Amino acid sequence: MEQPSTAAPTLPGQQHAGHWQGFFTGVVNMLPLCLSVLPWGILAGSMAVQSGLSIEQSVGMSAIVFAGAAQLVSLSLVLSGASFFTVVVSVFFITAQHFLYGLTLRSRVSKMRAHHRLPIGFLLTDELFALSSANQDKGTLTCGYLIGAGITFYLSWNLFSLLGILMASSVPDLDKYHLDFSIVATFVTIVVPMIKKSSVLGGVVYSLLMSTLLSWLHIGGAIVIAGITGMFVSVIMARAQRRSL
Repeated sequence: MEQPSTAAPTLPGQQHAGHWQGFFTGVVNMLPLCLSVLPWGILAGSMAVQSGLSIEQSVGMSAIVFAGAAQLVSLSLVLSGASFFTVVVSVFFITAQHFLYGLTLRSRVSKMRAHHRLPIGFLLTDELFALSSANQDKGTLTCGYLIGAGITFYLSWNLFSLLGILMASSVPDLDKYHLDFSIVATFVTIVVPMIKKSSVLGGVVYSLLMSTLLSWLHIGGAIVIAGITGMFVSVIMARAQRRSL
């Protein structure tokens, strides 16, 4: 005769708590990356005002677009008089890496419900992807962890952008303070912890040298070219290492 199961049923409240497990851990883990983009956010906010946007439009750009590099590039193009088509195409290629981010996290996020996946997709940034990739224990990448980290960065970015918007009218010539260097510092913070294989190191070193060379030669799109070819270098090195084993 089959014995009745003694396992306690999962209550709705317990299931809901499981979804949000790790929320505050994600908040705490994201805080260092939030601080690193403080100058970057100030620069984005001030550039929005300098490009002719109103305060409401500047705040809306950070709240809706929520993409630091895309905001800075689009604002620079607007200031230079570029066409709408040029701005759209440039932003598309700059943010194209988010397709790779989504595919990488798909195995984890696809198991979640749609009302959890959608906010994670909106909050997915370079910083959130780096944080999730550096997490060795994939079991901790819960819905709560990802949303907690993402919301923390979202609120910080908008706060820093608002600070830049307010400073644009009171502190003249913010661009002279070289706040754009924070972009480099932020990506160094993101990339370095992810270098765990020689093939990745080779691609990073190649991209660094190639971007420096192409920039010195005044070739347009130097960073994009160096980044794309650097990925191919990493793939070639990884395949060569597998064959030699």
